[in-house]
Amino acid sequence: MNKGNALSVTELRTKYRPLAYREPHVYPRIFYDTMAAHMLTFFFVRDHKRDYRFFSSEPPKPPDLKRSKVKEGWEFAKKKLMLLPQKTLRQELAFARALKLKDPVVKILYSGFSDEKRINFWFHVFLQKHRTKRLFILIGEAIILPFTALTVPLPGPNVTFYALALLIITHWQSFRGVHALLKKKRDFEAAPLLAEWEDAVKAHAEDRYPDILARLEREYALVNLRKVLWK
Repeated sequence: MNKGNALSVTELRTKYRPLAYREPHVYPRIFYDTMAAHMLTFFFVRDHKRDYRFFSSEPPKPPDLKRSKVKEGWEFAKKKLMLLPQKTLRQELAFARALKLKDPVVKILYSGFSDEKRINFWFHVFLQKHRTKRLFILIGEAIILPFTALTVPLPGPNVTFYALALLIITHWQSFRGVHALLKKKRDFEAAPLLAEWEDAVKAHAEDRYPDILARLEREYALVNLRKVLWK
């Protein structure tokens, strides 16, 4: 890749985002979906406890759902989903967003402290672990779901059903995203700011955390990164 001609994430957003907002009627939806997929950046980095976290540059939002006659129930479920811890939510959504990727190679930013062969191995182990975990979660949720019918006599929409159903959809998309990532070739690219973050974590230099996280948010247009990598 010719880094001299490459645009940063911030430059890409500045160049293309205004067009999407000012002229929404000019291009079909597939144009924006394709553009968003190309702008999507994935990260594989250790948090303050030195556990690996996987997340994307796209801000968290609930899965897209078809319009329903029982809109009130789904809207309530979406609000509940967004209350999940950011560390969990961002990772689930990042896995799910991998389903949008058309390129057989996925680029992932990391600290660069390990060579590409070693980080690729750890990422593969990470994916296998989370695929197994999500499978058991889905089985458990499928067993519980029929029992939510017991709340039907209560007035209003069956919010318990909708909240659990949305969790199942999110976990199912996440499970499929993990499977997709396992089949793709990974291109790991070292990012100096991520190296600076992991170096501070290793040194337990908490006084450096806020500044590094703020610079990461500016560089990659991230939001609430503190809640993902710190607290």
